[in-house]
Amino acid sequence: MERILVLFVVGMVMSGGRAQAQNSEGRRIHTLFSVECQNYFDWQTVGLMHSYRKAHQPGPITRLLSCTEEERKSYRGMQLAPTLEVPSVSRHPKTGDWYPAINKAAGIVHWLKHSKDAENVDWVVILDADMIIRGPIVPWELGAEKGKPVAAYYGYLVGCDNVLAKLHTKHPELCDKVGGLLAMHIDDLRALAPLWLSKTEEVREDRPHWATNFTGDIYGTGWYGYSFGASEVGLRHKMNDNLMIYPGCIPREGIEPILLHYGQQFSVGKWSFSKLDHHEDNIVYKCGHHFPEPPYPREVKEMEADLDKRRALFISIECINTLNEGLLLQHAAHGCLMPKWSKYLSFLRSKTFVELTQPKILIPRSRQIMEVNVQSEGDGEPAKSYPKIHTIFSTECSTYYDWQTVGLVHSFHLSGQPGNITRLLSCTEEDLKQYEGLDIAPTHYVPSMSRHPVTGDWYPAIHKPAGVVHWLDHANIDAEYIVILEADMIMRGPITPWEFNAAPSRPVSTPYEYLIGCDNELAKIHTHNPDSCNKVGGVIIMHISDLRRLALLWLHKTEELRADRAHWSRNITGDAYESGWISEMYGYSFGAAELNLRHVISNEILIYPGYVPVPGVKYRVFHYGLEFRVGNWSFDKARWRRVDLVNKCWAKFLDPPDPSTLDQSDEGALQRDLLSIECANKLNEALHIHHERKKCPDLTSLSSPNPKTPVPPSLRSPNRETLDPLSLQPPNRETTSEITTSRKLGKIDEALRHYSMPENESQELLLSSVTNQIFTSMRFWIIVIWAIAVFGFVTLISAMLSSRKGQKRRGRSFKTNRRTTYSGLWDMNGHDQHCQNAEMS
Repeated sequence: MERILVLFVVGMVMSGGRAQAQNSEGRRIHTLFSVECQNYFDWQTVGLMHSYRKAHQPGPITRLLSCTEEERKSYRGMQLAPTLEVPSVSRHPKTGDWYPAINKAAGIVHWLKHSKDAENVDWVVILDADMIIRGPIVPWELGAEKGKPVAAYYGYLVGCDNVLAKLHTKHPELCDKVGGLLAMHIDDLRALAPLWLSKTEEVREDRPHWATNFTGDIYGTGWYGYSFGASEVGLRHKMNDNLMIYPGCIPREGIEPILLHYGQQFSVGKWSFSKLDHHEDNIVYKCGHHFPEPPYPREVKEMEADLDKRRALFISIECINTLNEGLLLQHAAHGCLMPKWSKYLSFLRSKTFVELTQPKILIPRSRQIMEVNVQSEGDGEPAKSYPKIHTIFSTECSTYYDWQTVGLVHSFHLSGQPGNITRLLSCTEEDLKQYEGLDIAPTHYVPSMSRHPVTGDWYPAIHKPAGVVHWLDHANIDAEYIVILEADMIMRGPITPWEFNAAPSRPVSTPYEYLIGCDNELAKIHTHNPDSCNKVGGVIIMHISDLRRLALLWLHKTEELRADRAHWSRNITGDAYESGWISEMYGYSFGAAELNLRHVISNEILIYPGYVPVPGVKYRVFHYGLEFRVGNWSFDKARWRRVDLVNKCWAKFLDPPDPSTLDQSDEGALQRDLLSIECANKLNEALHIHHERKKCPDLTSLSSPNPKTPVPPSLRSPNRETLDPLSLQPPNRETTSEITTSRKLGKIDEALRHYSMPENESQELLLSSVTNQIFTSMRFWIIVIWAIAVFGFVTLISAMLSSRKGQKRRGRSFKTNRRTTYSGLWDMNGHDQHCQNAEMS
């Protein structure tokens, strides 16, 4: 009886939706989504269909099902949704290219040509299978117009800003970074669909431009068919960043998203969910089975006091609970016996769950279109109007920061980051006179505060807030948002306020969980608003008005923390060295708390090389502050602090392993190692381009030196014998940054290792050194041999003039000596070379 009731309710909901769509002339809606004949897409289909009914989405829905003939014979899921079978083009019939994602564009083209529904519709909503609908998606209520579809913003599609768009569309200025949710008029879809498909094929064939710096795609597989096709037909999108959210992200205050996109892993406490973990899961066909139950609402309230973070957790459990509810109803509708009672099943039937998952009503703030508008310029061409951005980072006058600067600035230009970049360079006047790196980046000079002018405290990290204060006071800044980075970072894509939901009084940053002082008495002592203290750092996106209010507080709070030596202990600060080196980080958090600046904390901006990435996350920044390894190869920035990689021609780091040599069996480890290799290669690429710009001599000419092509000085690696054993202690300013980085995660046992270059990292530089030294040594001995030969010849002539008998004896003696000299020479050279090799090993 219960199953009959379920089917009746489902039928009423669907028929009611269709009736609603048909009643209004010109306002008929049809929803589409694309899948393949796999268990992976079947459970996603169940979740989407269930949420479609719960949300009372108007109009019919059609699943575009792509199957090969072989797959179709054994496929079990034809009854999961209203379906149109679409010929599979996962393997392209002409090129043989394997790309299942093309089935989405091909499926829509097929639907437009062969479905009667396509002839009786005015508006189309296109979704992905891995989505949960929370409320009705009505195109005209979202602001969609004919010629102006509404879409979710996909800021990582950097190919709209660079050469990729210029290669693949006649109107690159019309290219919009959109995806996920699409709501458009049927006439627009008819014009777009064929180009969507053809542009997808075109980009797939353009393999030279699959690289991350062109596409923003870390997997390098080719995207952009939709955006390029839309620009070809002149469609301009109304981009909305409030309608859709990824579970695990914090929604904006006052915003209730109506669509959940669970394309990334998310967690609630110790529980987590990733769709990729269930690729072969046939859970749809196992009676009573569902995904592991998440924490209950009561438990979520207990584990998180912050209301914004709690909202994010509630969205996460709503997503998985809706999936599970859909699975259980699917089982009941297809003959499964009622599962045994459990606390979780009771919850899914409870009034509490019904209230939590009732359809969400679209509010005016959710309809708000992003600031990415279309304006008419003087030449008549449309252009996008973004909030202006300026990126800054802080360094000192040393070669250690110079190679980091070269790497960051190079990656900045490749990333598609809007606006300009400025290095805040802190130097003493004496250092500045000898400094050779003024031309490696756009620079704002900042007087050094390494030695505090009042207290005498030696703390180079204070340069960061001091530099920001100086820059704000002395520079002409024409930007609404400031992005603050560290020097030891590599950018992989744009970091924009509109993508990461930054706003005035709502900065964005990345989590620094080790800042435990936000949770204890340290915050209570140093801020009036300890509850507002966020454990953040690394990357900061902030409105200029907020930064102007914060900068001086950031500096003063840093000074305050440095003076509070009584609270430097590890159990209070999290600083393993208990020396106050992370005071600047607390200075930022406490200063922001004073102003009640609550951060949007994003886990999707930054990753440390060596960490396993979350599947599907497009990280924008590498922060190589910690040692990382790939097999026997490793990289630790601190071991290169005394090596001049910028001013010595063609100096670089040892190349990481080739990606083709990696173990393919562990996907997580593989992606981790690929990211590590990418980071190291990007640093070497930056150094190579820098040396080219310096007009370093051609590498092949170094082996044949001449007066116009001097041999570059040899580069020697730091070694333990040349180091001061007290170099770990202040005031040796050269050690500050690397010690701070190690302290971040309490790596006490690795501190001393940071001050010697390992074999595999120093080997390449030492090979250059050995080659140069051997050549110099050989040239010296050749000159010596020549001098001896001349002297011997003169001696021989003199001997011949004296006496014949004496001439013979001296001749034999001379020949013996000459052989001895040559033998000794080559022995000596062999000994020198052996020592060099011994040093290298």
